[in-house]
Amino acid sequence: MHTVYDNLQGFFQAGGPVLWLIFFVTMAMWTLIIERYWFIYRTYPTNVKKTLGVWQQRADQQSWHAEKIREALLSQVSLDLNQSLHILRMLVIICPLLGLLGTVTGMIHVFDVITVLGTGNPRAISTGIYLATIPTMAGLVAALSGYYFSIRLKHKAGIEAQKTADLLVISTAH
Repeated sequence: MHTVYDNLQGFFQAGGPVLWLIFFVTMAMWTLIIERYWFIYRTYPTNVKKTLGVWQQRADQQSWHAEKIREALLSQVSLDLNQSLHILRMLVIICPLLGLLGTVTGMIHVFDVITVLGTGNPRAISTGIYLATIPTMAGLVAALSGYYFSIRLKHKAGIEAQKTADLLVISTAH
């Protein structure tokens, strides 16, 4: 009976070295996704309190100078919220391209088999095609999951930045 480890090992051997590259890019992508969610739900609320504290300690909240300080505070909030999202989007874009690279390397294997054995061995040819599709599938699955969460994180960052901006505006009336 095969264990999970044996199945995974077979999967990675069948996919070739490109599959390992897709795996490491996907791990980096998911590390960033988890880090961003951790930041938004755990670290960011503390940062908002500090930002509000800085703003509320100002005696002058109505002048042009105060408005520029408010804009700087909001700019820092936006930078903090959107940190690493561009890297996340880049990793999402790279995944299907790596899958395509795996397809090309697999098809090169198919052509090598055709060169050596000719077209008379459909089993050998179909094995190469099978091996070519594994990285393609893995790259697309990784990209789709990463794309969904990168869009959600970008949306959440925008909402949180707007909430903070609204809080700073409300505090100017006091």
